[in-house]
Order: sequence, then C-alpha cells, then structure tokens
Amino acid sequence: MPREREIEGPFGEFPGSYSGARLQPIVKITKITHRQNPIFENLYLGMPWTEIDYLMALNTSLPLYKQLKRDFPEVKAVNAMYTHGIGTIVSTKSRFGGYGKAVAMRLLSTPHGMPYTKIVIIVDEFVDPFNLEQVMWALTTRVRPDKDVFKVPYAPGMPLDPSSEPAGMHTKLIIDATTPVAPDFARDTELLAVPEKAEEWSKTLRDLVKKGGNK
Repeated sequence: MPREREIEGPFGEFPGSYSGARLQPIVKITKITHRQNPIFENLYLGMPWTEIDYLMALNTSLPLYKQLKRDFPEVKAVNAMYTHGIGTIVSTKSRFGGYGKAVAMRLLSTPHGMPYTKIVIIVDEFVDPFNLEQVMWALTTRVRPDKDVFKVPYAPGMPLDPSSEPAGMHTKLIIDATTPVAPDFARDTELLAVPEKAEEWSKTLRDLVKKGGNK
C-alpha cells in the first residue's frame, strides 16, 4: 500500500536476541493459492546452535573461502559457522611475515566480511579451523598479544549484533595465531651519492631552459 506504514517487530534474530521495532510497508492480500498437500517449511531461530546456523554456515563459509582463495591461494579453509560469520576462523599457509594479518584484512573487505565479521582468527594451514581443540592450541601457543592481536576501530558492523554501538558500527578484532615466518625479503639501505658530472649536466639543463624561455 503506497505511503502506508505500521510498526512491525521486535523479532527474534540469529544472534540470539530481539531486534527493534520499526515502520514497515503494509501489504494487502487479495488472493491466496495453495496446494492440496502443502509442504510446511519452518526454521527455529534463536541463540546458537539452531537449525538455521547450520544452513547459514554453508552459504557463508563457501563464498568467503572462494573470495579469499582467489587472492590468497595459500588459504586452506574458512570456518564462518559462528553467528553467521560474526566470528570467522581461517587457516592459511604463511608465504612471508605478516601474511596472516593480510588475509584477515582481505576477509574484512569482502561483501560479507565487511558488515558481518567482527572477530577474525587466522591459523596455520595444518590447523583445522573446524576443530576448536586445534584452534585453541594455536591460540595458546602461537599468539603474542603485543604483536598478534590488534583492533580496527569505527568499522562497519552488523546492526542486529547487540554489542554494536551505534547499531551498524563496530571495532573489529584480529588474532594472528599463525607460526611466525621470515619477511618476504631483506635489503640494505644505502644512501645515494651525488652522480658524477652532476654540476656540469645541471648547467647544461639550465642553459637549455633559458634558451627555450627566450624563444
């Protein structure tokens, strides 16, 4: 119905909390068709784990995996089962120092990771991200809080996450639980000396500029 709204909600949401109520369009039903033997579909929604968590896990983990794998071939698996990817665990081989952090930042720039993912844990390629015992082993033996844990403040968030403040804004948490590896390359820094005949060439260029200006 054009320009007609009524308050709708609150509803139970996937984080296990109620959403707020808001004005929504009114729909006028004029006809209803039905089957003689109807198929009734329903999903229980609430505090995980519920039926919908398993269904959402597949269509959340797979796209994130494909997007990360395209840019970071070393990525082995993505577990975005937890609260529709608000918590995500990625296993990857580290090509050089800081690689895990780069993978995490790429995850947070994906269409789903940017608004949804709040906590990212990166583990080694030999750690199964779906095995929380292995993930906890990586967290307790690989993480140095002073260099492997950092926050991204004032980032996009999921409005239905009750911890977002204001709704739709969040601070992201990244935990790099990969085994440290060496940097990609190392090089010495050498100051450049004044090239030979620099003054002679400078004078030649100045003379050419003067002649061009006179023309």
